[in-house]
Amino acid sequence: MRRPQLAGSRRRLRSLHINRMIPNVLTLLALAAGLSSLRFALDERWQVALLALLAASVLDALDGRIARLLKGSSRFGAELDSLSDFLCFGVAPALILYLWALAEAGRVGWALVLVFCMASALRLARFNADVDAPDPPPWHGNFFVGVPSPAGAGLVLLPMMLWFQVEAAWLHHPLLVGAVMVAVAAMLVSRIRTYSFKKVRVPPQLILPTMLAIGLYLAFLVSAPWATLCLTGVVYIGSIPFSAQAYEALRRTHARTGAGKPEESGETAANQSGNGVDSSKL
Repeated sequence: MRRPQLAGSRRRLRSLHINRMIPNVLTLLALAAGLSSLRFALDERWQVALLALLAASVLDALDGRIARLLKGSSRFGAELDSLSDFLCFGVAPALILYLWALAEAGRVGWALVLVFCMASALRLARFNADVDAPDPPPWHGNFFVGVPSPAGAGLVLLPMMLWFQVEAAWLHHPLLVGAVMVAVAAMLVSRIRTYSFKKVRVPPQLILPTMLAIGLYLAFLVSAPWATLCLTGVVYIGSIPFSAQAYEALRRTHARTGAGKPEESGETAANQSGNGVDSSKL
């Protein structure tokens, strides 16, 4: 009775196009980079550990976009993407900070690590649960509910990145690191709307200036990575009040037109990537 099923499964595996595997391979590479950051942290190679997380975030951003181009979307890819995001941007940053500073706080430091990991898990679970919700208005896809997981990882690591620049002792203090960790964990599970830039369209007259600006940013990222990432984090934090205000304005306008209210439950299928769930996203 089982042999026909196995044969059919083998036929399905043989018929799988290689293009459909590329997004999942990128997700696995992101997972490997994120977990490798822990190995570097155990050796106290802090900068290399954060560079590994940066590589994981780049791969995480690419997998969904490439999946859309190659039409390699799958539920399997969505689940794999969520698991990778949790480990890379929830567990790895928290453990790196524990090894760097929070171990000095003993049990309290470990409790803070658990809080951040649980907040990341809840963030991803809420996103996955909302994927099957009814489609909201089109503009709703321009916002995330709370801070996405990769952005949260970058924000919680800001004290370490600043420490790379100035090596001030107060940046290494468990009290500061713990306070930042709690604040970012609260932002992960919050209901505040933050910008999603996946659907931004650049006008024709701004294409070349935009490419020049991106090239300039990448040049600074290569030559002065930690200062550039710190400035990026500060700008992102500063954008949150504007994104929340923009969402409320659109929500009120939409309600006045009588077109219905936007879904308040979180991101939905409008925020999915081609790999299933665009967890950067998360």
